[in-house]
Amino acid sequence: MKEPVFIGRKPVAEPDLEELVGRVALGDQEAFAAVYDVAAGPVLGVVRSVLRDRAQSEEVMQEVLVEVWRTAPRYRSDRGTAINWILTLAHRRAVDRVRSVEASAVREHRAALLDQLPEYDEVTEQVQTRLEREQVRRCLRTLTELQHQAVTLAYYRGLTYRQVAEALGLPLGTVKTRLRDGLIRLRDCLGVTA
Repeated sequence: MKEPVFIGRKPVAEPDLEELVGRVALGDQEAFAAVYDVAAGPVLGVVRSVLRDRAQSEEVMQEVLVEVWRTAPRYRSDRGTAINWILTLAHRRAVDRVRSVEASAVREHRAALLDQLPEYDEVTEQVQTRLEREQVRRCLRTLTELQHQAVTLAYYRGLTYRQVAEALGLPLGTVKTRLRDGLIRLRDCLGVTA
């Protein structure tokens, strides 16, 4: 069998990535430089296939390799090869970037829609207020005389329950009961849910 002929330099054997990641886990910067050299190309390839934008891909590649530096102690060789672990980190980070960009686009779209909403409509607001007042007046007319007086004194004149009782010459308990019954009737008439 013939030996292979090499033109130029002889190829250098690839360093053992598992061993290098183990050394990175211990804080070995030279080992990290070697991991970077071996993994940067494949990481960029995976990220680029997901993102398609070169600038973002390079940014995410850097983030992935920093993550390798930070999380190297979590690597477990019994779960797969070091390159597969690194490429899995790369793919996840690239997908996260896509989701982030999409979420940002959705937020910007919603903000643009809010800018298109019409300005405050004073006429509509006045009509709505007038209709609500009329409905309240109509509902007040359904109360008994004592309920109407108690509600009017307490909520339109601002008297306390004790002051209402004194003004109507009734016991405080009776006034409280009439006010409670009157408010329940108003709530039902106005269609307010509790």
